[in-house]
Amino acid sequence: MRVLVVEDEKKIASFIQRGLKEQHYAVDLAYDGEEALALVGMNPYDLIVLDVMLPKKDGLSVCKAVRASGNDVPILMLTAKSEISDKVAGLDSGADDYLTKPFAFAEFLARARVLTRRKKTGKTPILKVADLELDQVTHSVKRAGKSIELTNTEYALLEYLMLNANNVVTRTMISEHVWNDDFDRFSNVINVYISYLHNKVDKGFPKKLIHSVRGAGYTLKE
Repeated sequence: MRVLVVEDEKKIASFIQRGLKEQHYAVDLAYDGEEALALVGMNPYDLIVLDVMLPKKDGLSVCKAVRASGNDVPILMLTAKSEISDKVAGLDSGADDYLTKPFAFAEFLARARVLTRRKKTGKTPILKVADLELDQVTHSVKRAGKSIELTNTEYALLEYLMLNANNVVTRTMISEHVWNDDFDRFSNVINVYISYLHNKVDKGFPKKLIHSVRGAGYTLKE
C-alpha cells in the first residue's frame, strides 16, 4: 500500500511516516497543497492523509481538486479543529473520514485500514493463492499451514503481488506501490527482494507461485 501524507508540520509528518512504515506502508510526504497535487498527479496512491491547514493551498481545496479530477482515492483529513461545522466542511469537500489532532496513533491506523479495505475488491482481509495465505489485518503469512516470517518490505511486496494475482506487474508498478517516491527503479533491489520471496515462499514446494516474466515484470499465480 502506498500512502501520501500531506502535513506542513515536519515533526508530525515524520511521526506519521515512521508509524506507517512500521505497518508495511510505502509513504511519500508533501508539506504544502501544491506539492500534494503534483504528487497525486504523478503517482497512484491507496490512501491520502491530508491536513486541513496547509501553505499555498489548503487541504479542503486539495481535496476538492483531487475529486474534481475523477480520483476516488480514500482521503483521511487531519485537523486541529474540532467543531462539527469544520468536520462537515471536510466531508463535503470529498474526504472519506476526519480525525482531530491530537489523536491516538492506534485509532489513526484503524481508520487507515478501514479506508484502504473499502477500496479493495472482495472486502476480505485474507488473500489466498493456491495454498498461500496472507492476512492483511494480522500481517501473518502461511503456506500449506506453515508460517512464513517476512520483513516489512518482503511483506509489502508479497501483498502487492497477491492483490494482483494472475496479472503481470512491472518493475515500475512495484516501485510505485511498495517503495517510496525517492526509490531508484533502475537499481536491482526489486530483483533482490523477489529472490528473497522465492526462497521463503516457494523453496521446498513442488509448485512455484512467483514467476518472472521476461521483459515484462513478475506475476504470482498457481
